[in-house]
Order: sequence, then C-alpha cells, then structure tokens
Amino acid sequence: MTQPTYLDPNQSPERRADDLLGRLTLEEKAGQLTQYFYFGTGELPDPAVLEAMSEEERQVVQQPLAVEAALEQGAAGSVLFVVNPALHNRLQRKAIEGSRLGIPLIFGFDVIHGLRTVLPVPIALAASWSPETAAEGQAVAAREARAVGIHWTFAPMVDIARDPRWGRIVEGAGEDPILGGAVAAAQVRGFQGERIGADERVIAGPKHFAGYGAALGGRDYDDADISDAELHNVYLPPFRAAVEAGAGNIMSAYMDLNGVPASGSRWLLTDILRDEFGFDGWVVSDANAVRSLATQHFARDLTDAGARALNAGLDMEMCMFDPAFGRLPEAVAAGVVTEEAVDTAVRRVLEAKFRLGLFENPYVDEAAAPGVLSDAVHRDVARKAAEKTFVLLKNDGILPLAGQRRIAVIGQLADSPRDTLGPWVFDHDVDETVTILEGLRARAGEGVQVEHAPGVRAGSRVFPSMFDRMDHGLPTVADDFDDDAELGRAVELARSAEVAIVVIGQNQNMIGEKASTSTLDLPGRQLELLQAVVATGTPTVALVMSGRPLDLRWAARNVPAILQVWYPGTRGGEAVASALFGDVAPAGRLPFTWPRTVGQVPMVYSHYRTFQPEEQGQRYWDEESTPLWVFGHGLSYASFRYGDARVEPAEIGVGGTATVAVEVTNTSGVAADEVVQLYIHQRHGTSTRPIRELKGFQRLTLVAGETRTVTFELGPDQLRYWSAATRDWVQDATEIDVWVGGSSAVTEGTGALLTVR
Repeated sequence: MTQPTYLDPNQSPERRADDLLGRLTLEEKAGQLTQYFYFGTGELPDPAVLEAMSEEERQVVQQPLAVEAALEQGAAGSVLFVVNPALHNRLQRKAIEGSRLGIPLIFGFDVIHGLRTVLPVPIALAASWSPETAAEGQAVAAREARAVGIHWTFAPMVDIARDPRWGRIVEGAGEDPILGGAVAAAQVRGFQGERIGADERVIAGPKHFAGYGAALGGRDYDDADISDAELHNVYLPPFRAAVEAGAGNIMSAYMDLNGVPASGSRWLLTDILRDEFGFDGWVVSDANAVRSLATQHFARDLTDAGARALNAGLDMEMCMFDPAFGRLPEAVAAGVVTEEAVDTAVRRVLEAKFRLGLFENPYVDEAAAPGVLSDAVHRDVARKAAEKTFVLLKNDGILPLAGQRRIAVIGQLADSPRDTLGPWVFDHDVDETVTILEGLRARAGEGVQVEHAPGVRAGSRVFPSMFDRMDHGLPTVADDFDDDAELGRAVELARSAEVAIVVIGQNQNMIGEKASTSTLDLPGRQLELLQAVVATGTPTVALVMSGRPLDLRWAARNVPAILQVWYPGTRGGEAVASALFGDVAPAGRLPFTWPRTVGQVPMVYSHYRTFQPEEQGQRYWDEESTPLWVFGHGLSYASFRYGDARVEPAEIGVGGTATVAVEVTNTSGVAADEVVQLYIHQRHGTSTRPIRELKGFQRLTLVAGETRTVTFELGPDQLRYWSAATRDWVQDATEIDVWVGGSSAVTEGTGALLTVR
C-alpha cells in the first residue's frame, strides 16, 4: 500500500499539509483550529471536596477531563500549560490515537523570560540595550522548553508601553519602536534559531497584535484609541521587525482598537499583518478572545464570533471551555464562512506541525529533560544577562563598594526568592534562586559582616490574579509581623553599619497581567523606611526592584546612589553583588522615560515641540515638566567622551543613505560598556516630527583609555514615516538634526546636520 503523502518526511511541508487537508472532515478541521488550556493532572479530587466547591471552581477542576475527551475525539489541535514531559507524552498519545489520521498536538506555553532558568524580566532585557543578550537568553529558554515538550512560546511581547501604570509594561521593551523592534527580532531569533524546526528551539509567538499597550488609563484589558499615524509609526514597527525576523506565529490582542476588537479586525490581521508585513505563519487568539467578541457586543453569538474571527484572518482559537471555532461547521452550513477560508487556516497550522517534525517525533525524551533543566551553563547565561541590565540612576561616588566591613542589607525584597524572579514564571525552582542578600554575602566573603533586616512589609501579596493557582513558592509575611518594631530594628542595623543597602520596590505580583496600578508610589511604608535609614547618616544605596518607574523624587534628592535592578532572575543576587562591588560596571539604560510623578503620565521623550516650546514655560504649575530621568539614561563607573558627530555625505537625495560616525573614548581607568545612541529631529516636512527620535544604537566595551569609531546609517528605512496628511509613508526633502550621545538628552554640542534634497 502506498504511503500517504502527508506521512512522507521527504515531501515539503506544503505538499504534506495539502494532502492531509484533503483527507479531513470539516469537523476535524475545526478541531485543528482549537487550542485548549490544560490545568493540573486530569485527576479529580475526592468527591466530597468536589461537592463542596462552587460551580466555577468545579468547572476549572474538571476542565482537564473535558480536554482529554476532546483529544480522544480528534477535536483539538493544540494544548497549552503542560510542562511535565510524562503528561505531555500521555496527552500526545491520546491525540494521535484519538485522531483518525494520527495528527499530533502542538504544545504551547508562556515561556516569557525563562522556564526553569529564569532570566531577568523582559523590560530588563530591553534595558541592556543588547539584542545579543536577549537572543542568547531566549535560546536557553527555548532549549529548556523543548526538553519538556513545549513547541511554541507565547512570546516575545512586543507591545509598546507608554503608560507605566499598565502592569504588562514588565513584559515588553518600553516606549520606543526602534529599541522595541531590535529586541523583538532578537528574541524571535533566540527562540527559533535559524529556522522553524531547528533543534532545541521553539516557535516564537509575538503578541499582542496590536495596540494592547495603549489601553486607556493603563487599565489592563481596556480598549485602545490610537491615531493611524501613531499606530504605524510607534505601535506596529516592533511587530514588523518580529515578522521580518521569521516569527512563525502571531497572537492577536484582546481589546477593541479604535472600536473594533483586534481579534475580529480584518484590517489588522489581513490587510496589515499579511498583505503589508508579509506574514505567512498562523495567528492565534489570546485566551478566550474569540468568545469575547460576543462579550464585547461585537458578535451576535459564539457562532457569529467564530465566523467573524476566522474571516478576519485568525487561524486558531485559544480557549478554556466551549470553543467558538467548534461551531465553524454550523457557520459553513449557514453560508457565513466558506470551507476554503477554514482550509486556509488549517493549512497554516498543519504546515507548522510538519516544519516542527511532529509527525516523525511527536514525543519528548522524559529521561533527558532533567539534565537539560539543570544545566549550569544556563544559570551562567542568566547571571551574565542580569549584569547587563542594571541601570545606575544616580551615584555620588559611593559605588562601587570598597573596603566596607559592616554592611546592612535592608528590605523584605532583599531576601525574597520569589520576588527576585519576577512575574510570568511558572516552572521555576525558588530553592536555587540567589537573592540579593545571598549574593552579597557570598561575594563579600569572610571578614565582612553582612546583616539583614526586613524593615517593613514591601506591600500586600493578595491580588485577584488568574495565575495565582498556577504559581508556587509565593513568599508570605507572618501574621505577627510588626512593622514598627522591624523598622526600628532596621534603623539600628543601619546606624551600626558602614554602608546601608536598602532594597525597595514592588512585589512581583504587583505587576504583570491583571496588575495595573493607579499610583507609582512605593508600596506600604517603604519610603518611610528609606528616609529613616538615610537619617542615620550611614552612606546609603537604594536598589530598586520593579518593572516600572516608581515615584523616587525623594530618593533622587537624598540617597547617594540608586541602582535599578528590575527582577533579575535565578542568579539575580550574584549579578547584583557583582555590580555593587565593581566586578562589572553597570551599563544598562532606561527603555522608558522615568516620570517624577504619576500625574505626568504618559510622558515620552519623543514628544512634539508644539507651538510653545517646552523651554519657554512649565507644563505644570505644581511640578517640574521634565522627567526624573530621561529615556536612555544610565550612569557608569567609567566616564566617556564623545567627539563631534560626522555625517557623510552631508547632503543626500530622497532615497539616499548617509553614514554617521562618532569617536567615543573611555576617559577613565575602568573598563566598561557604553551604549552609543543615535537621535534625529526633522526640522520641517509633510508632518511635524518628534523633537528626538532614536534611530540606532550600539552597546560596546571600551577598556581604559580606548577610543573607537562608531558608525550608523541614515537611509530611507530610518527617515521615512507614516503621515496623516497623505495617509501613506513619506520621506521628505528637509533638514535633519543628528546627535550621537549617551541618552536622549544628548546636546547640540555633539550634533550635525543632514540635508535631504
């Protein structure tokens, strides 16, 4: 008997998918377009316990059994949230045996910044301004994920975030499309390798397409209203960069964009993503987003929701219960969806499975997984990545530490393994996490006294998060914790020390999905604690553990040194200690503008000059109009001198390219990294342009006294923009100011002029 084409590994994925597609019933096709959450082991609790549960709780507990029933009927194409290799194999076997044609599942998971080895959070990786660091870290994440049976990650998140109240700012790369695009492309390369199906790699799924980061008021899941110009110039470029890097999947967003739900927008999913960007992979909805089209009063019912999502260009529905795509056969029968449209979506999903080699190798090697997860090399990658992310916000000379024999470490966050890892991790091991306290003690060595006092509660740990039941290792605060007594003990410890290191910030569950905030204040009594420690007269260093800017106005005026350490990951404490003792020089740069207060939000560096330039007057009568720290800011233990920027040729035609060169010298006796940043401003044209726009950057290492010439290109890709005046992309004949420096506050002293004729 001749082997079917779809089972022949020598055939192309396209031919195999076409052959298999022709053998499927419409119901089987709908199954391939359905992805189910899978929580737990599938085993039910004791009947008495089940009886005592609410209907909602009972539905969640029984959900895995419903998924397994769907697998046995060939009614699912994908499952997510399975990280146990043995469970993976059991479910895969059910799917293959339950499918008439033996079609395997593709397993997805939120591998956001590591699996067992946890990297710094994504906003921290962006703060490294080192795409190579992000790529190397996500390659480690991919290797661990693939070892336990994960084929596909719902990452990177490439949403531009310009409102720090939004909890998911921690998952992205900040406010700028150039930095965001570079980090997005690097993560795609790290996850996927040279091609989809590469050994020990997974398919990347950039999200959330598009505009989710502009949710009104910074409120998670709220709608977004974005002008076409801002959408094309700011929010879409990182997605284009991810697609051009070869991303195999894109996730659509939950929210309404300009009045149309993103998961039902043909303009977004087809006109922009496929026709303009050239994306040829498959699109998955965010969790329950297709069903939500009815909740949002966009679709009439679930049948209508499934039809409208598919017709818009969405290929797979992620859901917990009762998929709307399960009603696609009804929609075809009713004439609201064509079977050709269903076939197009199914073909994309099947091609991905063939490219991954799932028909030949559907199962995971259970014996090999532990060795991969425990690989010490992965921990080294995480530590080195963390070292590159720290941003030295202020330093009056107290850092690096040198010769202190009595060090006080103060703050609950200093010794909280779970908070050190940050949000969006699910398969971590807190027992191997190195906290800041542990890292300092290990680095200080014998003869140095390092003592700890928690001081005050870092904040409430009770939040209504959808991930609470999936998380583990969440630290708790004893019911009898006495803030007043502990604050007093912390002050006495600081008074007896030669230096006080105060770790302030937010618990990891205060940021992320469903963790937006209406204030940027330090939670609880942490500001009071910091003030009391500084009042002792002991030299003080503030370490800020957060994924968003916080109100540090008092600290900026009164604390000698401030280091932003983010949530630094599995080996975060070791990395922080290396930075504090000067083993490495901090070289991270802010990926967002740091406002003074929440009242300034949103505040971005790339704003417009307006009819009354900012330098002519205050925007607020009760507060400085300037940020606390500008986009791209970051200090170093070294010092650098920039020569004048040179533009050659100084005049080009529209469509031409000029080269920008600058000499950068390390004028100190310390080897260190510098992030060289290129900014432009277009003086006149079809539309007004921002006063500063990042157009390139390079992170480089300079030894003491070294000078290096750094070059950038300015051509059509950097100089064009989308104009509301023409409703299209334009490049103007104009004059362009060019600056190269160490932040977005670079002055005209290092500038040059480019004329475009």
